[in-house]
Amino acid sequence: MVERSIAWFIHQGRHRRLRYRGATANNHWFQLRMATVNLTRLTTLGLTRTPQGRWALATTA
Repeated sequence: MVERSIAWFIHQGRHRRLRYRGATANNHWFQLRMATVNLTRLTTLGLTRTPQGRWALATTA
């Protein structure tokens, strides 16, 4: 499943080349980009803020 996620990420964003010099900077950029992709996906799935201030996915009954 990991390979499919990375392949999708590279295909969608056309990120075949590294953006920065050095492994540390590229690792930081990659983690930030994947966090953005994950948060976008969660909001698409129905992530909302509860009255208590917590985050929860909408449940279907």
